[in-house]
Amino acid sequence: MGLFKRRSSIDATSENRDWELVASIAQNSLVEQRKSRRWGIFFKLLGFGYLAIVLISFFVGSNLGGQGADTKNPHTAIVYVDGVIADKEAASANNIVGGLRKAFKSEGAKAIMLIVNSPGGSPVQAGYIYDEINRLKALNPDKKVYAVIKELGASAAYYISAAADEIYSDKASLVGSIGVTAASFGFVDLMGKLGVERRNFTSGEHKSFLDPFSPLKQDEKAFWESVLSKTHEQFITVVKEGRGDRLADDQDLFSGLIWSGEQALELGLIDGLGSPGTVARDVIGEDTFIDYTPRLSRLEELTRKFGASLGMGIGKAITLFAEQPIQLK
Repeated sequence: MGLFKRRSSIDATSENRDWELVASIAQNSLVEQRKSRRWGIFFKLLGFGYLAIVLISFFVGSNLGGQGADTKNPHTAIVYVDGVIADKEAASANNIVGGLRKAFKSEGAKAIMLIVNSPGGSPVQAGYIYDEINRLKALNPDKKVYAVIKELGASAAYYISAAADEIYSDKASLVGSIGVTAASFGFVDLMGKLGVERRNFTSGEHKSFLDPFSPLKQDEKAFWESVLSKTHEQFITVVKEGRGDRLADDQDLFSGLIWSGEQALELGLIDGLGSPGTVARDVIGEDTFIDYTPRLSRLEELTRKFGASLGMGIGKAITLFAEQPIQLK
């Protein structure tokens, strides 16, 4: 009788374990199904999102600078120089030159206005734009170019502005910074303290002269300063050509200092104080604006925004699923 009870107890315990195992498997299967459904919903939404972008692109036109606007009626053609002036950026020579060419070709453009808000950037890109402005002005002598500096028109941004027939800014705008800079760091002493040995193999005596992990040589320093000095001379020449005798005789003019708009007016760096609206109305005589700045198409903008949102969505989805781990009992 006692043996029978013990066997019954063992059988019951075994049966309970079997049921627990079945329950655990069922629970895990349910969790997997939930995860599968979530991923399915996620990818369906992804597909619908791309489909929506494609459909929108059929109904929303591109904004490629002046496209869709009535360019035959009188207007002030504007081109923005906004942000760092560099290749592949919004203020690249390719973008700005493209906008300028369209603006000059426009039948109704009474004048071209550069709206500048930039800390500067590449002297090469600025040189391309400066030269193109002068070329287009020579081909279209009846159309003047005005530069209006908003918050900041410094360094390469002022380089470009110097090609304009007239320059304006607000009294508190920052204007100038006619200079050249190249900054780096030197880690030689730090590497010595850490016991790090530098192994740099080059062909050419001065091939690694800008290497921050190698000692600075005086002859290489002098050479690099001569390169910067030559670039600075080119900058000064451009400003003098563009501004002429309007420039004040001030020894600090080309020192790299930056001035307020009010000070810049006294130094001859600008021709007057004003905003894009006041210059268009009071100087150009046409306050209807058409923007010729090349921009991404609406589809490209939507795709980029959607891509950024998609990345965030994937991150959240992964976090969501990670919060539901499989638990085996």
